[in-house]
Amino acid sequence: MDAVRTNGVDCLSKTGFHKVAYRESGPTHPVPVLCLHGLGRNARDFDSLAAALAGDGRRVICADVVGRGDSGWLRDPLDYGYPQYLADTVTLIARLGCGQVDIVGTSMGGLIGMMLAAQPDNPVRRLVMNDVGPFIPKAALARILAYFGNNPQFTDLAAAEAYLRKTYSSFGALSDVQWRHLTETSLRRDGDSWRLHYDPRIVEPLRQGELADIDLWPLWDAIQRPTLVLRGAESDLLLPETAAGMQHRGPRAEVIEFAGCGHAPALLDPNQTDPIRRWLAAA
Repeated sequence: MDAVRTNGVDCLSKTGFHKVAYRESGPTHPVPVLCLHGLGRNARDFDSLAAALAGDGRRVICADVVGRGDSGWLRDPLDYGYPQYLADTVTLIARLGCGQVDIVGTSMGGLIGMMLAAQPDNPVRRLVMNDVGPFIPKAALARILAYFGNNPQFTDLAAAEAYLRKTYSSFGALSDVQWRHLTETSLRRDGDSWRLHYDPRIVEPLRQGELADIDLWPLWDAIQRPTLVLRGAESDLLLPETAAGMQHRGPRAEVIEFAGCGHAPALLDPNQTDPIRRWLAAA
């Protein structure tokens, strides 16, 4: 397999340009797989999946959404929202020089993919949504807001790992090696200490208004692309009734549920990545 290649594309917000960084692996392929992460995560969440897909002969692009990972931070924190994320993703797809993409999105990344796939004449060929759907309950949003944006500081990797094991316990029973990988890829240097690898202001737009359920069923119903939905069996964000509705409305998705985890399956084990590989290969 070819080595991972790092790159970036300049994108525009209302206050100027910012960089969106991405990691690319695998050989040339007419339909790249574009992987989009969750709210406070980054492109490295897809290291295992990207390596497997590249081994299958797929070109894989793992992007850092603006404000996360190696991408730039927005000058106005209120610009952190789906209009900007969609515009940036379209710019990235244009940079890739392809007519179509398959999208694998976890949580926020899945919503980006869903919103793109709902548009007329969109470039999405197949869509994988990891533990997210068109209805998001208020209680799950409140839980997420309770720990995002606190900007914790860690004196060493051990302290950071302990924090992440507690914060992301819903990822399931990861191995010590997987937790260490997740820790090392979740941090940025800040002098002699470490901080989480995202702009702590990314949650400002969510804090501005009154918290409420999010209902995006009209977007879901507009999708006409093959769609696979992954669900953590204990997820509080993708409820069982929402997943059931996704099977019978819109693109009538195939749903796979993983035991032993909640929001969201970490996609670090073959038992979670192999179903994605098989489903994408069936195109």
